Amino acid sequence: MYSHRLLSGLPVQLTASPVALPLADCSVRAGFPSPAEDFSGKRLDIAELLVEHPQATFLLRVAGPSMREYGIDDGDLIVVDRALRARHGSIVVAVLDNDFTVKVLYNAGGNFRLRAGNPTYPDIVPKENQELEIWGVVKSCIKRFA
Repeated sequence: MYSHRLLSGLPVQLTASPVALPLADCSVRAGFPSPAEDFSGKRLDIAELLVEHPQATFLLRVAGPSMREYGIDDGDLIVVDRALRARHGSIVVAVLDNDFTVKVLYNAGGNFRLRAGNPTYPDIVPKENQELEIWGVVKSCIKRFA
């Protein structure tokens, strides 16, 4: 019934190998432009920024538009930490009927459901005979524009 599968393959573990990129000393404005400044900043390790628990962190590619209102689009990579405890309102990767999906965890009085970030997708409410496994918590989303 839910054709918004998350994976085109298996999860890939994100190891904390250093990938240091230059970090500018200034921020970039999203409003009016500011005068140009020198970019003489330090180097930032992307893995250090994205990975809190290296042995429990995985990259997954998203397939489908069900989370677009949360800024997670088709083709994006999400960084998922399996060591974190999911709470009400967490964006999670869940397994239902052997299918992975990314949704927002809703928990009211012990009644769990998964909510999409797209009004055309209904909530996923596990039926009595179904098992819902929270596989991990989404920490980041990586997009490519070009």
